[in-house]
Amino acid sequence: MTVPDVFAPAELGPITLRNRVIKAATFEGMTRGAVVSDELIGFHRRHAAGGVGMTTVAYCAVAPEGRTGRDQIWMRPEALPGLRRLTEAVHAEGAAVSAQIGHAGPVADGKSNGLPALAPSASFSPLSMQRIRRATAADIERITAAHADAARLAVEAGFDAVEIHMGHNYFTSSFLSPRLNRRADGYGGSLANRAKVALGVARAVREAVGDRIAILAKLNMDDGVPGGLWLDESLQVARWLERDGGLDALELTAGSSLLNPMYLFRGEAPIQEFAAAFPRPIRLGVRLVGRRFIRAYPYREAFLLESARRFRAALTMPLVLLGGISERATMDRAMAEGFEFVAMARALLREPDLLNRMRAEPATRPLCIHCNKCMPTVFSGTHCVLA
Repeated sequence: MTVPDVFAPAELGPITLRNRVIKAATFEGMTRGAVVSDELIGFHRRHAAGGVGMTTVAYCAVAPEGRTGRDQIWMRPEALPGLRRLTEAVHAEGAAVSAQIGHAGPVADGKSNGLPALAPSASFSPLSMQRIRRATAADIERITAAHADAARLAVEAGFDAVEIHMGHNYFTSSFLSPRLNRRADGYGGSLANRAKVALGVARAVREAVGDRIAILAKLNMDDGVPGGLWLDESLQVARWLERDGGLDALELTAGSSLLNPMYLFRGEAPIQEFAAAFPRPIRLGVRLVGRRFIRAYPYREAFLLESARRFRAALTMPLVLLGGISERATMDRAMAEGFEFVAMARALLREPDLLNRMRAEPATRPLCIHCNKCMPTVFSGTHCVLA
């Protein structure tokens, strides 16, 4: 089998990307008032000009209570003019652009949103220090329909793709988690029941947009917490998603924004920097107990590859490899192992033009040191503090 060139054009459902590298969704912190800003447009324009095949706008909530904070975009007609300006700017640089759509579920900040966070089961949020409300069947139906509406708005705004967020214990992911989903109705218990929300959302989005844009989903391979979703169950969910035919690609991720965020990022845990981003009363708490929540994991290139191989062996649909992709050799390895696309984030925050330089000189080494001090900057505008 011929190994694809990562910098050659590639088909993703109904669209063609100029290469196989996707700028992964990283919340930008540049949407005050829950609409697009000039700063957000500039952020994605830089990545497009830097050479990615597609950049991903994060995070576009499908409902107002589905935001992790009130300044996140939620997909509504008022957001369309700014979203159109953004897609036009990215297209002018020759790249495609995707909207990450989803509902934050238990990760939502009910205090900031002025609306209760929702989860499969009632619980307490360590993020907002408020109760999380159990989602009713009507909530599930409404949120499923809201994903379809958000996808239609993405088409109207000129996006080339949508990425359905099914990871990190957001709403859809939380239903998949045995730890968070303690329901005794038709949405709880067996994996088939817990997967109903994910499968229903994927179907609703496909029915809403047809083949007008590409549809990806970001799926947790495992939650990284005791009692959470693990590889064997996630593999079965992926098989069901493939069987249904609603997705053009699956992006493989891991970790819980609610319970274990560093399981996705790996590397140093920037406790002091996170503490400094909060008001004084919370700051002390983060410094005292932050390491219980923000655990450090050793960084290595392609740190999710070992788990992702199991999905590659079990599925025929296109897969996007995420996690520790920063060197050309890693991208080539992913192509050789049968992954159709790779997704990058932190390395591009440090060097938005990294891909252009890698294409010109494959031995180019990234400057990112994986210190993760970019993570707390989501509160003030995501950027590399060393750039």
